[in-house]
Amino acid sequence: MMGRFCRLLFVVLLAVAGNLPAQADTAIPGVLALPGASLVVEERGRVVIAHQADRPMVPASTLKLVTALAAIDRWGLDHRSTTGFFVGDDGWLWVRGSGDPFLVSEELDVVVAALRARGIKELAGIATDASRFAPGVDIAGRSASDNPYDAPVSALAVNFNTLHVTVSAGGRVASAESQTPLTPLALSLSKGLGPGRHRINLGKEDLAPRYFAEVLAAKLRLAGVAVGGGWRAGEVPEGLEPVYLHSSRRDLRDVLSAMLEYSNNFIANQLFMLLGDDDSGAALTMAQARQRVREWVEKTFGWTDFRIDEGAGLSRDNRLSARQLLAVVKAFAPYRDLLPAEGGDIRAKTGTLSGVSCYAGFVRRDGEWVPFGLMINQPASWDLRLRVARDLARKGDLESYCSSASC
Repeated sequence: MMGRFCRLLFVVLLAVAGNLPAQADTAIPGVLALPGASLVVEERGRVVIAHQADRPMVPASTLKLVTALAAIDRWGLDHRSTTGFFVGDDGWLWVRGSGDPFLVSEELDVVVAALRARGIKELAGIATDASRFAPGVDIAGRSASDNPYDAPVSALAVNFNTLHVTVSAGGRVASAESQTPLTPLALSLSKGLGPGRHRINLGKEDLAPRYFAEVLAAKLRLAGVAVGGGWRAGEVPEGLEPVYLHSSRRDLRDVLSAMLEYSNNFIANQLFMLLGDDDSGAALTMAQARQRVREWVEKTFGWTDFRIDEGAGLSRDNRLSARQLLAVVKAFAPYRDLLPAEGGDIRAKTGTLSGVSCYAGFVRRDGEWVPFGLMINQPASWDLRLRVARDLARKGDLESYCSSASC
């Protein structure tokens, strides 16, 4: 009995000495002890935890919340991207890309049906116009890997500029998607892959229009439309009127939900590039996008001490503080349902790079959604951020964690 009492007394004294709530063993003190971590939590309009709140940190993919907010402010959640289709007197089908971030194989099925409905039975070839984006777009932080998260951006792209294939033990390559035909370019890019299922990116942005043309041509042929084997790249000839304007079946709400759920870097940087549009008609550049987004952030939040180099969080030169990240989360409150859910009490966006682990969004405490921003810029346990969020959702006095000099 005495031993049990002593153990209980030890726990209570430890809680008092370390300013920890005695009612729960939580991960919050651990993150507050990290020199490379920031945590800010606001409850009922009052900041209750503010650990290194104003320290500039690498936000990783939590930066996608900024991109999402800017996109909503610019276009509204009902916005849908459009892609133009034109037929020249020489029988070539021209496709003008607008930067649609979600032009996938299923969308091309709709396009094919629409073109057939307009009486198109034969085409000399497919010509692509990807001139809305300037050539040579350099995304800060993007590496040369073949991983899908390193896909290049392009004004005209299919399937996020990635391809999905299976390779047999004997080296035979096949499409891993029933809705996507295997094309010559896909076959070429798959050479050297080992047996198994692979999803890789196209590598170079100038391959994007060609791959789009190959997939569209294959789908047209499967639908009974004769298509010549040629492919051209350029700009739609002046004077051509569209035979079909394709409006995406996915509105911005759907696009952002997918971007945040799967942390899709391609979608984020497609939107980031489009945010740079100044209605002048000039080809969009990354420098222009950075400037326009910076101006929007300064106007919206009043910040001057931040850095945003691209829209996905790939760059280690991006900088936000946890307090700034909290402001973004609070502005995102009307769109909370777009955030990935973790159980019933957490809706938040992760951010991960080597040595970077961030988490930002909302936890539900006593029936109310509480905003938080957590940024860890040092090696840490992979699940620490989730454990912190779960602990934030527990009952208890959050301010008790922050009564020491650590906050």
